[in-house]
Amino acid sequence: MTFADLGLSPELLKAVEDAGYTTPTAIQAQAIPTVLMMRDLIGIAQTGTGKTASFVLPMIDVMAAGRRRALMPRSLILEPTRELAAQVAENFEKYGKNHDLKMALLIGGVQMGDQLKALSEGVDVLIATPGRLMDLFERGKIMLNGCELLVIDEADRMLDMGFIPDIRRVIEKLPRQRQTLLFSATIPYDIGRLADTILRDPVRVSVAPPSAPAESVEHLLYYVEKADKAQLLKHLLSDDTVKNALVFTRTRHGADRIERTLSRAGIRTEAIHGDKSQGSRERALAAFKKGTIRVLVATDIAARGLDIVELSHVFNYDMPNEPEAYVHRIGRTARAGLSGVAVSFCGFEERPLLADIERLIRKHLTVVQDNPYASPAKPGLPTRLEEGRQEPRPRPYMITVDASFLSAMRSPAAGAPPSRASRHAGDEARPTAGAGGRTVQHRDAARPSRAFRK
Repeated sequence: MTFADLGLSPELLKAVEDAGYTTPTAIQAQAIPTVLMMRDLIGIAQTGTGKTASFVLPMIDVMAAGRRRALMPRSLILEPTRELAAQVAENFEKYGKNHDLKMALLIGGVQMGDQLKALSEGVDVLIATPGRLMDLFERGKIMLNGCELLVIDEADRMLDMGFIPDIRRVIEKLPRQRQTLLFSATIPYDIGRLADTILRDPVRVSVAPPSAPAESVEHLLYYVEKADKAQLLKHLLSDDTVKNALVFTRTRHGADRIERTLSRAGIRTEAIHGDKSQGSRERALAAFKKGTIRVLVATDIAARGLDIVELSHVFNYDMPNEPEAYVHRIGRTARAGLSGVAVSFCGFEERPLLADIERLIRKHLTVVQDNPYASPAKPGLPTRLEEGRQEPRPRPYMITVDASFLSAMRSPAAGAPPSRASRHAGDEARPTAGAGGRTVQHRDAARPSRAFRK
């Protein structure tokens, strides 16, 4: 099958050919004809499968007919992060060069002036993050009642970042008669409920099992403690086979610390995370794509959707808290049929996270024995996830109470549980003033043991 078999216009086919593509991926082959037929769509595909082009290409042809109006975009694409939104905008510029379409990018971290100017002139395609879009809407700078086509990209990532309420607010502003496309790597329960309420008789396209990493990724594992991870990373980056590397950390401070460590070692490195300005993040990503820096250190903000050509290695400096994040992180390599290497550093405390990952992807990561910084064996958690055996989970807290206290509590003579006042010193009955001034007797049950153990 070729792109010409999908029903795209000659102008669009020329742009695709100029970009160097001839054969559509599986998600493109199934999604593009559906979008062109104006059907609603749920697209389920792992990263690196060409998902972005599967909605960008048909949208260009759909939007080719019609007239734009000021402040009223004709179509809307919602993205969870600035980087993903900017990348989709790049795709529209590349594939839409032979069409008279105007596109605007609404993201935080940059001045609104250019964005407002583009909206005032009228746009066919609006690409936005939910926060900036709602900000401009509440200021009266944009109207959404002329939107004919809505795309919600990376829906499960939207859920993780807490954007689902914002998305529902956006949808309330859109016309009921529209085409809606929803793309996600997985369809958790909340995303399924969202799809049921906003899509009409959607076509469901799934091209890969959820949470399945690419087969061409080599999974390597180093057992190393936190204090030695930086030295191990520098040691591995000294190998010439590591042409470029994306290093994932759990925290922003950790990303900055690794950047400083590698830079002092003479390795060209930049870090991107939420504390960086939009301009700084864009410059770092552009430099990494061009090859002027060799290592990009990132938090999970960069885990999805970034299209980095021929990325040789992904390093999980910190094991991710959620096993699905492992799949999205390593999805940056081995894209478009190429091979890649995913290297994970696992400390003793992180081994339960490793077990969750291996259980999800249904394979063991290959332990590297030639490890100069190998962590010593410790009792407790096993080093490997045995077949059919789950890692032990921490036991819940247990509270031990004297049997005499429980017996007294159950006794009819005991009445209600003893009050705080009755548990002070002494077990003898004490007269107190009751209702109506009567004197009543309280019986103190045996005091409970203070044997509270974990």
